[in-house]
Amino acid sequence: MARMNRPAPVEVCYKNMRFLITHNPTNATLNTFLEDLKKYGATTVVRVCEVTYDKTPLEKDGITVMIVEDWLNLLKTKFCEDPGCCVAVHCVAGLGRAPVLVALALIESGMKYEDAIQFIRQKRRGAINSKQLTYLEKYRPKQRLRFKDPHNHKNKCCIM
Repeated sequence: MARMNRPAPVEVCYKNMRFLITHNPTNATLNTFLEDLKKYGATTVVRVCEVTYDKTPLEKDGITVMIVEDWLNLLKTKFCEDPGCCVAVHCVAGLGRAPVLVALALIESGMKYEDAIQFIRQKRRGAINSKQLTYLEKYRPKQRLRFKDPHNHKNKCCIM
């Protein structure tokens, strides 16, 4: 079977938020994925694609695997409970849906959409296609991720 060339995981930090954008693992690459999660101190993984791996080994290591149901409320809870934690997001290649979710979080925290896209693309070349760009341009934030004390950081990572 041919091996896909996928970009390495990247961390995106802004204010008291940390994200790890990565591609989806398979059962064959799960050990490497788990090492990456541990490297960043991740405690939660959010899937933004079809299931491609057994989540049991991650859960045995104390990492919660979930799907996106209410992204912004989830982030608000995570970053309020543990400011500075890292939330990692994966879709298939880590270039579309996952970066869009991070962009939405940045926009909700006060960043302009153009700046959010540029900020992500500096770390993740090729992220966000033209349809996704149009969606982000039309998105109207409600400032749901404004935090009172952005200087209270901890060194933990939550991967979603």
